[in-house]
Amino acid sequence: MADVDLVDDVAALRDVDHEAFLEAVEEEQAQLKDAIAEGVFNNPQGSIGLEYEFYAVAEPDTADGRTPVSDAGRLMRVPRRLLSMIGFEKELGLHNAEMCTSPQPLNVYGLRSQADEVRSRLAAALEVTQTEGMRLVSDGIWTIPPQGESAREYLTAAATEEGVTIATNMSDAVRYHAMANSEAVEVGMVLDAPHVTLDADTVMPESLITSIQPHYQVPQATDIPDYFAYALRIAAPMLALCANSPFFPADCYAAGTTIEDAIQDGWDEHRIAVFETVLNAPSDTAGKVRFPREIESAEQAIDRVSEDELLVPAEIEEKGRYDDQFGHFRHKHGSFWRWVRPVFDGPSKPAANARIEFRPIAGQPTVRDTIAVLAAFSGLMVQLPRTDHPLDRLEWQTAYDNFYAAMRDGLDADITWITEAGHETRRIEGIYGDLLGQAEKGLRAKGVPEDDVESYLRPLRQRVEHRVTPASWKRERAREAADDGAQLTEAIETAQRAYLERQRETLLEGSFEDWIEH
Repeated sequence: MADVDLVDDVAALRDVDHEAFLEAVEEEQAQLKDAIAEGVFNNPQGSIGLEYEFYAVAEPDTADGRTPVSDAGRLMRVPRRLLSMIGFEKELGLHNAEMCTSPQPLNVYGLRSQADEVRSRLAAALEVTQTEGMRLVSDGIWTIPPQGESAREYLTAAATEEGVTIATNMSDAVRYHAMANSEAVEVGMVLDAPHVTLDADTVMPESLITSIQPHYQVPQATDIPDYFAYALRIAAPMLALCANSPFFPADCYAAGTTIEDAIQDGWDEHRIAVFETVLNAPSDTAGKVRFPREIESAEQAIDRVSEDELLVPAEIEEKGRYDDQFGHFRHKHGSFWRWVRPVFDGPSKPAANARIEFRPIAGQPTVRDTIAVLAAFSGLMVQLPRTDHPLDRLEWQTAYDNFYAAMRDGLDADITWITEAGHETRRIEGIYGDLLGQAEKGLRAKGVPEDDVESYLRPLRQRVEHRVTPASWKRERAREAADDGAQLTEAIETAQRAYLERQRETLLEGSFEDWIEH
């Protein structure tokens, strides 16, 4: 039976005046443009930040044996009181938790602060969750369902009351449940990938996936189109290098699928397809989740959000923030799902900023790898616009094709790149030599010492050198299990437990490089 108050709250959204809401968005759209012209969203420091999503799994508790050893690695729901205790935020599923770091200026101290904050907060959280017989996992997709449930059962469990459908295992945030109950926009609520199909009545299947999202606050808001153009073009090689979701839970595959099928036909980053097929309408429309077109001005970026389909209107409550005056616009932006997204907000007028939110990257094996992605992205956002790197001459259609090739094939994808010298290349050495070289120059331009830069970027360079990504590592573990006679379920869960075991040893202080057999 669904929670009565939650049902009432979701149903109440249907009474919000759709046209009045859109009129408010239009008024705020004009105010935002005026604020940009006045320089309100400028930030000369070029600050950075990070959103970091996790899921919880069972972890045997040696103190009181609360979690049986046989359950280790199985998905677990995180008690809401526990989220408050560890200072994390709820995400879509009851098994999720999210950390958002405090923005810091991009310099030697800002980068160190980001890394220290993540490690400090995560270490404290792990200590608390251990007492509950669970731990938080940094990954791109979970593949071992909770004890006593199949993944399909967990993802599709729902109840309908008074015409409102509520997902049983979804967090109680009204906005999450409202997505499946919108009367204005249709969403997919399906999984569609090689050998995988799943139909649901809510968007709960999206909770399979977890991500990291680095942010870069641009110094001048009016220059955001330049940063956006470069972010679109680095998306494919960064996605390929960081792919980490090659398998689904075994019971999501069609009957008769073998582990050989899943390995041979599966994609390196199913996370992209999950987000798109669950939240996009099953039609020929472009979809709310997509690789976006370029923008020509900051004003056009605002127009794009305002003109995007409104999923669900809401009554906007003021929270004492500067950007409350753009509350309707910000609500609409919340469902403006693009793989690279411009953001305009701020808790106070001095803290108002325009930033690039980089959304293609799955959760990574360790904190050091996560900070490597943040550092590389930040360095690129400094260096490429600063030097007018010719990468922005790469056609948008080529960048689009690159992106989905990277989703499918990871480092084996056929990606086109333009180097600093203006040469077109498809060679992996040429692509990553230039990409990581530009990231290095950008970090050094912000005063980050050479030794620190080398340390930040080394995890990514090692992946290139050894041609190994988290996705290919998991696939190899599954292949080894298959060679030993394991069938689909056993092979996928063997690979996942190997991932969890290595992460236990390296999450806070190690690196994915430690996992690679040199």
